[in-house]
This record gives sequence, C-alpha cells and structure tokens, in this order.
Amino acid sequence: MIPHVRKAIDADPAISGKTMKEQFENLILQPIQHIPPRTSKLVIVVDALDECDREGDVKAILHLLSQNQHIISACMRIFVTSRPELPIRLGFSKMSHQDLVLQDIPQEIITHDIATFLEHEFAKIRDNNALPLDWPGEENVQILVEMATPLFIFAATMCRFVGDQRWSPKERLATVLKYQTGSQASKLDRTYLPILNQLLIDLTDSEKERLAQEFRVIVGSIVILANPLSTSSLASLLGISKETIHCRLKLLHSVLSVPAAQDTPVRLLHLSFRDFLLDTGKRGKSPFWVDEMETHEMIAAKCLELMSRQGCLRENMCNLDTPGTEIDVRTIDCLPADVRYACRYWVYHFEQSKHCIYHQARVHGFLQAHFLHWLEALSLMGKISEGVLMMRRLQSMVDVCLLVTMFWAWSD
Repeated sequence: MIPHVRKAIDADPAISGKTMKEQFENLILQPIQHIPPRTSKLVIVVDALDECDREGDVKAILHLLSQNQHIISACMRIFVTSRPELPIRLGFSKMSHQDLVLQDIPQEIITHDIATFLEHEFAKIRDNNALPLDWPGEENVQILVEMATPLFIFAATMCRFVGDQRWSPKERLATVLKYQTGSQASKLDRTYLPILNQLLIDLTDSEKERLAQEFRVIVGSIVILANPLSTSSLASLLGISKETIHCRLKLLHSVLSVPAAQDTPVRLLHLSFRDFLLDTGKRGKSPFWVDEMETHEMIAAKCLELMSRQGCLRENMCNLDTPGTEIDVRTIDCLPADVRYACRYWVYHFEQSKHCIYHQARVHGFLQAHFLHWLEALSLMGKISEGVLMMRRLQSMVDVCLLVTMFWAWSD
C-alpha cells in the first residue's frame, strides 16, 4: 500500500487537515483497490477506539467502516480494541462483526498469556543485565502472574519498572514483590504504588510534602490535559522550571512516555494510570491523589495567565504584511505550542472544573483586554469555529451560575 499512500499525500500535501471521510477514501480505500488479490488477508489494527478526542470521531470511524464493509472485507480484516462505551456499542450494533469480550475469556487462558509474556520479558531483562539463568526463579514468576491476573497492564508496567536500566532489577523486583500480601489493595494499587512510593524513599516529611505537591501539579496536569504537551511547553504553561519537571518525571518512565526531546509531547502509557490518580477513593489517603476539578481550575487559570502576559496575544502577532495574507504552517510558528493550547482549551478546563465563573474577574478581564487578539490567534490556527463554540459554552456557564446565585439569594 505504501506507494499508493505516498502518491495520495504527494497529490494533496494538506490531506491531514481534510475531513475524516476524505482521508479514509484517499489513504485507505483507494490504496486498497490497487492491491492485487492474495491468499492471505491484510489486517488493520485500530487500538483504543474509545480514546478518540471527540465522540464524533468515534461515530465517524465506525460509520466509514460500516459504509465500506463490502470493499474492506474483500481483502482485509479490521481488528478494533476499545472499552465498551455506549457510542461504540451502538456503532457496532449496526455492523456485521465478531465480538470478543475480554472479561469473558477463561481465566486459565489469561493466566497462560501473562505467564508467557513475563517469561519473555524477564529473559530480556536477564540478558541485558547479565543476571544468572535461574533469575527471577519460577516461584517469583508465578507470584507475579497471580498478582497480575487478569490485568495485562500490571505485567507490562511491572516489566518496564524492573527493566529500567538505571536501577538494579533485583532490587526493583523485590520492591514489587512486597505488594503481594496486600490482599485488600486493588489491582491498580498493586500496579502503580510500587512505582510512586519509590519517589518518597529517604525523604523528610517536608520534602515528601513538597514532592507530592509538585507531583499533583505536574503529573496531575499531564493526565488532565486535553492534548499532550512537551516538557518545555508544560513548563511555560504552568510557570515551573524545566529542571523541576524533568526531576519529577525522570522516575516515572514506567507509567509515562517521556521523550528525550523537550519539544515532543509527554504521553500516558495507559489510561488506567489516569484512573488511578483521579480515584476519589484515595482522597486523604494518598499523597499522589489528584483532585480532578481543582486541577482543571488551576490549568484554566494558568491558560488565562499565559495569554494575558505582555506581548503574548496582541494585534497582528505574526507580523503579517497585509490583511488577507495567506497563512501556512510556518506562519503560526509565532504562536508557541503552550499558547496555542491555552487559546484552544481554557474554556474546556473552566467547564470541567464545575466552578462558577459568574464572579470570575479573571475571565471578564481577559475578554475585555484580549478578546479580539484571542480570536485572531484562533483564526491563525484555523480554529475560529471553535471560538464560536467556546463563547456559547461560556455564555451557558454564566447563565447557570447566575441562576444558582439568584436561587440562593431568593432562598436567603
């Protein structure tokens, strides 16, 4: 398919900005039709469909697959993985497909698969560190299999943790095995607590408190962001030094994808880490618990603070020669990634914070000073339609807050 996909991109270099239907037809359907008949099937894997940014994207993908089923099924299979969210279940109900529900797979199959994976990964760790052939031992592998079943993410996270080249595999394995007796601990606790508790070793109480606070701000922001940011952009948005962010993330490579390049986004390795940190059952029990609504409010405030800085948003911020100048990707380089993020998502974070913005002087002050500049920035990014939607959402939030305020005033 590669030559035909390349041809489609060469014919339309801006295809990544086209509608999903156009991309699907030009990058998948047309190249498929150039493939000669063969006895073996091609397979496309669509992993974690539920993690699409917008519910509309999920519906669009499923609609395109169902509408072109007769073409696709002739030469390939589509393997889709997803949590069983309602829009996805409804989408699949309109298609002919085969279901495999993971929680219905017999326990012995899951146990066998996890054991096979662990043996393979520990063989690599053993070879990379010149450890004895009998390490980690059949008994320890069996204990780890029992701890992991039925969560494959436990096995994968634990192998990344033990196999970290900066640490002794024997010591890290011993750390994981300490959690086998925690019968009341949830599976996610057993997956992530060995990693997080390592951050607090040999620290004084005041140091632990400071580290936990920085963790909640930095890592809490990473798991809450609507779009991932690089460490340099995150530092600028949060007003924290890049060195501090680097220090807080350097021991979290088992749960976060932290690229060496400072301009590449930091990403979650698995959505369960977000679920673990935001679990309200850990309120007051874990120093790493992240208050989701407070973090959203904090990020919203940071977005407004960033956009309000002198020189950040202003008239003709990209220094265009004349009105109507054609905009290309290089033109918007005048807007750093953190500024683009703030422009697009500050309303989203206020909305998710569930806090009343009727009395938010920051919002009123920002719109008074920079409303037109903000719209200009969105226009430069080709996102002016999002600005219209954001203003409607702001208006609805203000209306709700006003009604609540009036109700309480009346009840008093």
